[in-house]
Amino acid sequence: MQAKFLIIGLSLLLAACGTTPRGAGLEREILAGQDQVIRADGTTGAAQGNDAEVPADFAVEVVSRSNLAKYASWPAVGETSRGWINRVDQPNTRVLAVGDTVNIAMWSTEDNGLLSGQGQRLINMPPQQISSTGELFLPYIGQIKVSGLSPELAREAVQTAYTKVSPSVQVQLAASEGRSNTASLLSGVNKPGTYPLLDQDFTLLDLIAAAGGIDQKLVNPQIRLQRGNTTYATSVDRLMNDTALNTTLQGGDRIFIEDDERTYLALGATGTQSPHRFNKDRITALDAMSQIGGLEPTRANAQGILILRTYPDSAVRRDGTGPRHVRTIFTINLTTADGLFSAGQFQIRSGDVIYATESPTIVTRSILGMTALLFGVANQTNNF
Repeated sequence: MQAKFLIIGLSLLLAACGTTPRGAGLEREILAGQDQVIRADGTTGAAQGNDAEVPADFAVEVVSRSNLAKYASWPAVGETSRGWINRVDQPNTRVLAVGDTVNIAMWSTEDNGLLSGQGQRLINMPPQQISSTGELFLPYIGQIKVSGLSPELAREAVQTAYTKVSPSVQVQLAASEGRSNTASLLSGVNKPGTYPLLDQDFTLLDLIAAAGGIDQKLVNPQIRLQRGNTTYATSVDRLMNDTALNTTLQGGDRIFIEDDERTYLALGATGTQSPHRFNKDRITALDAMSQIGGLEPTRANAQGILILRTYPDSAVRRDGTGPRHVRTIFTINLTTADGLFSAGQFQIRSGDVIYATESPTIVTRSILGMTALLFGVANQTNNF
């Protein structure tokens, strides 16, 4: 009877060898077929000599100290590169611009003068908007250009013009900013809105401060600045660490501060299996392993960490200056010092898939467990 149970058990055990449920593939399963190449005659088969330079389905690259510089020189994928405007020092004075509204008040000591009536000393002129030509219309004077002048210089110009018709006149001038002297901060801050550029040297950080600071819930916030028909971009982290990036704003600038939209995907025997946002500008493979909660300790194969990346056809090269295939798998061994150090320098790109393969010992442990169970059942049966 015991022999019968053992035969049945061994049959089940052999079947289990191929059907043991697993949450991730083995490294050898995923990389099977990596030696298949496209030969010079167009046929596909096993690598022979120099044929290995043209992988058929995908290329496998080992992440090691000797290869890091080569990989770093390959085209960056998954990101849109935009320029940025460096800071240009300007005088910290305000300048009137087209669209600003100007209020002019005048005092005169004359009785029944050209500008004043009997006993009138103060004349308030109706508010005027600086025209598209940069001019104001002044009664008895005509057009006078004020755009490009500071408010004080504009006041002096108006007073000089009026002293020709009223020698004792004194002029006071106040202005409020129009569209040409404002910038809009539309998202990512505590008080979004349109803000006046208080002087020519009003910077992006000045605007962020006026808007109550950056929303702390944003993940690695990114800045987009629209100026005319051009969009520029950088990150808040870069802005805070490089004063040269604190650009001087111009009237009409529109600024958006948003989450970093870049993501990578973690799969297999990892701590979490889901998309993850970039929490800083540059993420290495080790950074990513920390962010995803490391490896599943009872399942993962630390020697078989795979990073799957897709390159555009235009990036493929045979001379090593680019990837050998549009589908490239980078392999990392976290059980060696070189693998650990190299993982700390290998940069993850948006769209990458980080796949932790399962340890081959999982199957072995499952079989041993099932064997012990079967022998235990056999022993119990034999005791009846």
